[in-house]
Amino acid sequence: MTLRGRAAIVGIGEVPTKRVHEGRTMVGLCAEAAELAIKDAGLRKEDINGLVTDGVTPPPGLAEYIGIQPNFATGVTMQGASGATATMVATAAINGGICHTALVVMGNARTDRPDPGRGLSGASIRSEWEEPYGMAPGANTGYGLIYQRHMHEYGTTEEQLAKMAADQRFNAQKNENAVFHGQPATKEDILNSRYINEPIKLLESVMPCDGAAALIITTPERAKTLKNKPAYILGTGLKQGEANIWQRDRITETPAVESVRRALEMSGYSPSDIEFAEFYDCYTILAAVCIEDAGLVNKGDIGPFYESTDTTYKGEFPINTDGGQLSGGQPGLAGGFRHVIEGARQVMGKAGPRQVPKSDLCLVNG
Repeated sequence: MTLRGRAAIVGIGEVPTKRVHEGRTMVGLCAEAAELAIKDAGLRKEDINGLVTDGVTPPPGLAEYIGIQPNFATGVTMQGASGATATMVATAAINGGICHTALVVMGNARTDRPDPGRGLSGASIRSEWEEPYGMAPGANTGYGLIYQRHMHEYGTTEEQLAKMAADQRFNAQKNENAVFHGQPATKEDILNSRYINEPIKLLESVMPCDGAAALIITTPERAKTLKNKPAYILGTGLKQGEANIWQRDRITETPAVESVRRALEMSGYSPSDIEFAEFYDCYTILAAVCIEDAGLVNKGDIGPFYESTDTTYKGEFPINTDGGQLSGGQPGLAGGFRHVIEGARQVMGKAGPRQVPKSDLCLVNG
């Protein structure tokens, strides 16, 4: 089975990411993003007959709030990969004829969480070895261990990964929706920020925020009749890894090895064909190892790659052109969704001053 070319993104909407949207609810922010996406596609809400959310915002309540009665509705909670997975689910539903035009939407309001115990990524599942004594709050310890091991195995340096964060902060200065828009930071600024779990520093870790994003995806036939240049889904791949990183054979290897391989095989392209990339980046080290596992660089070479490569929106290989989560912000599970939104925005030619030179083929990782 293939999903190659069976659906296309035709509209996108994004509520600017802020530390807090005072007085706003999660459903309200999602509804605003949905309205923006529907208008961007040149459609009416009556044209929408599919709905996929992140599961934190229940589909029935959101559908009623925005006034639609979809033929297909579901919530997808896959932690940081929720946005990419939700897009894949919508594509599969359209390909299967269950719906023809789907809204994918997710967001976050930090003062309006439905269940404080769930956190931003759904229910936390830790083993009996971690829950009583650690790990540290958030995901800092786990990613700190990956970072330390990568340095040990491959000689990666803090300076090299600080360059990643600095490139993304540069991109955010051209993105008015980014939480750090108007707040530049250099590689030295990154290196001088305090450790939160050595070797991870404050400015190479994600900041929880408020915001929302949405996209409209439809059949290729309908996409040709609409106003925007479509962003076609050419390949998808998913691989579930371990919930606890210490159960992995190698903590410097991620499920992206399998998921990207499958997506590329479906698309008919190879890593060398990719023109730019949008990769999940709650911490610099996760984006780093996933870029390696995707085959964009050889395993262990991500440090020298960033040291020698301009990955800004105007560079030779742009990555996270809206600032990513590191500089764009993480509005709940919509943080990972921002990579799908930005990839589509670039392919559709709607990125304005940060439009990449070559934008026909993007690899998105969640």
